[in-house]
Amino acid sequence: MQLIDPSAIIWSAPVAERAGRPLLVLLHGYGSHEGDLFALAPHLPLQPVIASIRAPLRAGPGYAWYGLEGATPESRSDGADAAARCLLQWLDGVQASSVGLLGFSQGGAMGIHLLRHAPERFAFAVSLAGFVVQGDAPADARLAALAPPVFWGRGTNDSVIPPAFIEHTQSWLPHHSTLTERIYEGLGHSVSEAELADVLTFLRAQYS
Repeated sequence: MQLIDPSAIIWSAPVAERAGRPLLVLLHGYGSHEGDLFALAPHLPLQPVIASIRAPLRAGPGYAWYGLEGATPESRSDGADAAARCLLQWLDGVQASSVGLLGFSQGGAMGIHLLRHAPERFAFAVSLAGFVVQGDAPADARLAALAPPVFWGRGTNDSVIPPAFIEHTQSWLPHHSTLTERIYEGLGHSVSEAELADVLTFLRAQYS
């Protein structure tokens, strides 16, 4: 079974300052690392403790939540399921007043996928240039009933995420979440200042 490496997690606060606070988990994209999204930490709300996680699989110069070599819809779904179980096992050992998720690209897909495994455990998810993994997940029906807040942002010039993934996500998320969708004209596979400002507005509402 895949495992999260606790020594590779970047925290925004020492152990003594985490008790009783909400947790915001950062999930990086394919081929990246835990230091990538942590660069956003100075711009994020002060209420939560931030934990930036390293994905468990090697992928080129970095890491991945599931493999893409020769991937099929079934292998992507199976890989996302395995990564979700891995993250949930790590969260079993973490104490927090609430848990939110913020991911980019494949990490954004994993944020949504975690909701599809254990929607009761998460307050919200932010998916930046992410998508919904095709196939069924164990708690899709419970997620639809709970409809937690989800922010989904993407650029019109994103050439990395296949159009079919976007179309599936557009049809799926409104029926399984309380969706805030933002589309950024001319933005590629990245995060813009305008998107970050919208994310901060969304996050402040979650922590108010």
